[in-house]
Amino acid sequence: MSRVVIVTGAARYVGARAAEALSADPGVSRVVAMDSAPPGRSLGGAEFAAVRLHDQSVGEVVRESGADTVVHLGFAEAPSGGRRTGAAGGGNVLGTLQLLDACQRSDAVRRLVVRSSAAVYGEAHPGAPCTEDAGAREVPRSAYAQDAAEVERHTAALCRRRPDLSVAVLRFASFIGPSVESPLTRYFGLRVVPTVRGYDPRMQFIHQDDGVEAVRRMALAGPGGNGPDGVFNVAAPGSLPLSQCLRRVGRHRFALPERGLKVLRGLSRRGELDYSPEQLRLLCCDRVLDPTKLERAIGWSPSYSSQEAFESFLAAA
Repeated sequence: MSRVVIVTGAARYVGARAAEALSADPGVSRVVAMDSAPPGRSLGGAEFAAVRLHDQSVGEVVRESGADTVVHLGFAEAPSGGRRTGAAGGGNVLGTLQLLDACQRSDAVRRLVVRSSAAVYGEAHPGAPCTEDAGAREVPRSAYAQDAAEVERHTAALCRRRPDLSVAVLRFASFIGPSVESPLTRYFGLRVVPTVRGYDPRMQFIHQDDGVEAVRRMALAGPGGNGPDGVFNVAAPGSLPLSQCLRRVGRHRFALPERGLKVLRGLSRRGELDYSPEQLRLLCCDRVLDPTKLERAIGWSPSYSSQEAFESFLAAA
């Protein structure tokens, strides 16, 4: 039986690409891509539905489409300068609440895939790679990580209310590639790059194409929408030191003591720096993900290593 899929986050690169890929799958009869802003690229055979976060339009799309599969990719990257705006900050959590409520009320929805972030693991993970059962070791301090953790909490609550739903949460490493624009790629593009003195964390990525493919496979895995359940890390194998990334980009850097992050906070609030201290603090984390659980669940592994994904970004830049 053909699947009907809803994809949120159509205005962003990953959401648009996922909608396009799902619409081309022979097992999918219809894809409805929704967002509060129009998409900036082609959605392939997917339809676009404009929604608002402060009315019932999200629920109306879920109900009227009759979708059996919902892919929630609406959790955007943190906004530049660390400022929380409706699309990328608390408004995205509001949109998540509306979407989860619509899924709970729907008799048709059987499969839900939710995008999250490796940032939920917190800020101090030296040594062995992070596995999904480790959870966050401390409350994340950045606004972006806090929102990701809140989205996960609300998703877990839905699972308790609707145990018949098949739900997968994907914790992504940093997306990178020729078409990705994010706080991290903007960081690599700064003329003078701030770093935190005493830290040279390992950087792990997921190539844009591999990230979209992981979403597609996870959305359609299993018969009748009964795919793998739980939390899954999505990351490419390998890692690179931040210092090596900056050398390859060819940017000058200056190292600040941790207390110097307060200076960056003031500059970012005045719009004089396109990077926040909260985002920079995440670069103090030596946090590498173990993607073994995902690979076993869907029988797939990324085509690009972290180094190869970073090289594809450099080639385009």
